[in-house]
Amino acid sequence: MKILSDFNLDVDHDQVNQLLEQIKGKLPSPGDKELLKKIFGLIDLTSLSERDNIDNISSLCEKVNMLADTYPSVPAVAAVCVYPELISVVKEKLENPLVSIASVGGGFPGSQTFTNIKVMEIEQAVEQGAEEIDIVLPVGKFLMGDLEYVEYEIQIIKQRLGPVHLKVILETGSLKDFSLIRKASLLAIGAGADFIKTSTGKVVPGATPEAMIVMCMAIKDYYNRTGRKIGIKPAGGISDSPTAILYYSIVEEILGEDWLNSERFRIGASSLANRILSDLFDQGPDFGYF
Repeated sequence: MKILSDFNLDVDHDQVNQLLEQIKGKLPSPGDKELLKKIFGLIDLTSLSERDNIDNISSLCEKVNMLADTYPSVPAVAAVCVYPELISVVKEKLENPLVSIASVGGGFPGSQTFTNIKVMEIEQAVEQGAEEIDIVLPVGKFLMGDLEYVEYEIQIIKQRLGPVHLKVILETGSLKDFSLIRKASLLAIGAGADFIKTSTGKVVPGATPEAMIVMCMAIKDYYNRTGRKIGIKPAGGISDSPTAILYYSIVEEILGEDWLNSERFRIGASSLANRILSDLFDQGPDFGYF
């Protein structure tokens, strides 16, 4: 784990809080419709419910397919993200080649199963058509200090995935200290993550601006040293336009223009897409396209 010795793992809480206040002080208008359209194109449209089935995921895909005709000024979402069993449905129903097929995997959301089971599930997900995989860092092992195992598990999964994008979820709501979030960020990056992601959405709190700042700073430090650009994905509780704009502004402030695209920045969300469409077209708060 050379990466952890190469970087300072301490985080100045005051610096994080001060930076957050600076960013909040110059946020774009929540009514900036061009910005809202850009954010819409960064969404991983996510459905991860125990109630999911062929019918509702087919319906979701049909709505994604019809989006260009219904709202021609709005870009497509970046990806549709589902459980592994439903990837084949997305593969069959989704018509827009610009929308990626994403799946959670590896014992989501707890990451509490055997590594070989995680690998087998992920390989099956890719065989079914997944182009991106979101896994959860094994938080229990990380907290007990078994960092070599955490690193090994991410490495072996990435090796099996090859060019398929790997997003590693840190579950920052379970990491109670900024320094732990920074350590987890760098460990996942060093082990091969293409993206680091805040949360599963199954733990409270989900994404927080403070955790996002810490993760972006880790990505920036890693990029400054290596030249490799790692993606960032906040998820969990991002359900309205002002909140999405805040996370966009954090990325813009710390990482810059090169990260403001779907190759390096995603927002994991379910209800956010509806809220942005509502704000763009002056619909009521209960508007529900998706």
